[in-house]
Amino acid sequence: MREFNDADRKKKRRRIRLPENPGNLSAGQLARLEAAVKAAVRDGYVACPSGWRVAKDLGVSRLDVGAMIDRLGIRVTDCQLGCFKVGKTPFSGDVAEPFDEAVSRGVDALAEKDGLTCSNVFALAGELNARPRAVAEAANARGYKIRQCQLGCF
Repeated sequence: MREFNDADRKKKRRRIRLPENPGNLSAGQLARLEAAVKAAVRDGYVACPSGWRVAKDLGVSRLDVGAMIDRLGIRVTDCQLGCFKVGKTPFSGDVAEPFDEAVSRGVDALAEKDGLTCSNVFALAGELNARPRAVAEAANARGYKIRQCQLGCF
């Protein structure tokens, strides 16, 4: 996969408006965040779960981590919802197993309220004791789009 470059930044800025420093972190906090993000890089990428871990360990928002990842020109991979990964393949429409009825109803309810956000998908998965990826797959199978990545990727 190619590197995250200026063309990618411009394209992303047209879709998402993220401030450079969403949490108004001090210079010291930004330096610690930068070091932690660099330490989380594996094979040139930061995996989504690693970004979440950095946020938790430093006590900063996930958006702060995502903004730093962008600033450093690093790509995020392995979305916990399956929205993107290194070997991305679009949803083919083939379902290996039927979705749980409660998951299907929950996804439909979120979609009706325009609430299919990354954080809401995780919350629904927690309520239903389901994998977040299973909830995201049910949304994809119905043609719904998940938005507002907690790292600011989409």
